[in-house]
Amino acid sequence: MKVVIIGGVAAGPKTASRLNRVCPDSEITIIEKGELLSYAGCGLPYYISGKVDCEEELRSTPVGTVRDSVFFQKVKNVKVLNRTEATSIDRESKTVTVIDAEGKAAVLPYDKLVLATGANNVKPPIPGSDLKNILGLKSIEDADAIKAKLAQHKALDAVIVGGGLIGVEVAEAFAEMGCRVTIVEFLPQILSIMDPDMIGFVENHFESHGVKIRTNTKVMAFEGDGEVRKVITDKGEIPADLVIMAVGVRPEVTLAKQAGIVLGKTGAIKVDPQMRTSDEDILAVGDCAEKINLITGEPAYVPLGSTANKEGRVAANTICGMDDSFPGILGSAVCKIFEFTAARTGLSEKAAREAGYDVVIAHGPSTDKPHFMPDAKLLYLKLIADRKTGKLLGAQATGPGEADKRIDVAATAITMGMTAEQLSNLDLCYAPPYAPAVDNILTAANILRNKIDGLMVGVTAHEVKAMGTPGVDFTFLDTRSPEEVSAVAIPGAVNIPLGAIRNRVSELDKSKPIVTFCKISLRGYEAALILWKAGFTDVRVLDGGVVMWPFEKIVK
Repeated sequence: MKVVIIGGVAAGPKTASRLNRVCPDSEITIIEKGELLSYAGCGLPYYISGKVDCEEELRSTPVGTVRDSVFFQKVKNVKVLNRTEATSIDRESKTVTVIDAEGKAAVLPYDKLVLATGANNVKPPIPGSDLKNILGLKSIEDADAIKAKLAQHKALDAVIVGGGLIGVEVAEAFAEMGCRVTIVEFLPQILSIMDPDMIGFVENHFESHGVKIRTNTKVMAFEGDGEVRKVITDKGEIPADLVIMAVGVRPEVTLAKQAGIVLGKTGAIKVDPQMRTSDEDILAVGDCAEKINLITGEPAYVPLGSTANKEGRVAANTICGMDDSFPGILGSAVCKIFEFTAARTGLSEKAAREAGYDVVIAHGPSTDKPHFMPDAKLLYLKLIADRKTGKLLGAQATGPGEADKRIDVAATAITMGMTAEQLSNLDLCYAPPYAPAVDNILTAANILRNKIDGLMVGVTAHEVKAMGTPGVDFTFLDTRSPEEVSAVAIPGAVNIPLGAIRNRVSELDKSKPIVTFCKISLRGYEAALILWKAGFTDVRVLDGGVVMWPFEKIVK
């Protein structure tokens, strides 16, 4: 069986490697337009910063063997045609026409064809885009060009256009190397894959490290004298010695489209769970292929190396006649931002509402280990669930605490269709060096349960702002100790410590809504229960308490 694979970065080599294991008699050929094969593209920001010493580490196996054409030929029994471009597919004759670096054409027959053509960086038509030192980051060659520019200047002005995953990772790398960094984002926030109530902490953390965030800002032009010198936006000019365009990617589907392969709603190649396209002898994997959202069942486009590798395995199994399928994705993602981690899975709050769910959310800020452990770190956690069924729909986490393992637990729970109750009873590991006795995600699940069961009415910080003026339109009740309030307070709040509420309940106006809170709103919840028992009918609890209050605070 002749198998031709177009694309040699992630999904293509994974498909070839799996094919060699389960169908060793196959004749496998990889066609790769570039020079290098099978490299970890997600590691490029860390190669730029120097955390990864050399580019060969990005192309090596765990034992240090470089995955080059010789490796694939001798170890994997795969023929590699790198520096070779596939120019057309003839589905009737089942052939692929290719042209090598010297301009020589050839026609390759196939029994099965795998499209692993990846994605291309979006390049908006901005005046001045042809100036030098306006670069993208897709390949090792791109990273080498960026490193060469950085080597010329110890402290240059770097502008990142786009605040997605690649944009923020590159921004961190540049800042750690001493650059003056600005992120310009057209949307109201960076990392739009997360909700606004979670991303504010990340933006503030960036600013604390000297990275300027310019959201709701449109790039109008680039100006310079052959090389870029400044970025012109609708809100002013930004000096720039180097610009990185990171405004997103689009699936590379030119060959598929020319061959009459059906594309999906997202513009990527439509595939079935076995990774087959509309032509049963042609499969598509990786960033060129459309995904299915596991929760909504709707088409999605989320290009990630982790997904590409899983799809490559499924495609190989399909070709070899094995029963396998790729069920879909949750859009799980994580990135490092200095001392912070930002991670998410499933639906955002906005996406869940747009999908028609009766959404209930829980904010659970707390330390990732018991408070008495010296290395305990704060973690901001948010869970999103369906009030009707109790099923978990999404999760987001950020902060210096360990976010990734909580989001991995959430991804597992969502995949298995677990409810908040089931999640809250998971038998997770506990020991003080690793987690609290009741883990952060279990506590957040219990908050969801309280809300679903009608034991708690939560209100977000933004909803509190919309309620009007504290003391006039509602009572904002701070249940912390006077010592805590003297250190940091929210303007307009009335302080009655939790232990004094029963004796001072007559000081509160039953005709007005009351919003209770404390540091993380555990005491706020207990205060709400006391007030309900005392006959108050409109009592709400501020989700996340002072810790997740993003607005003005009085700090002494």
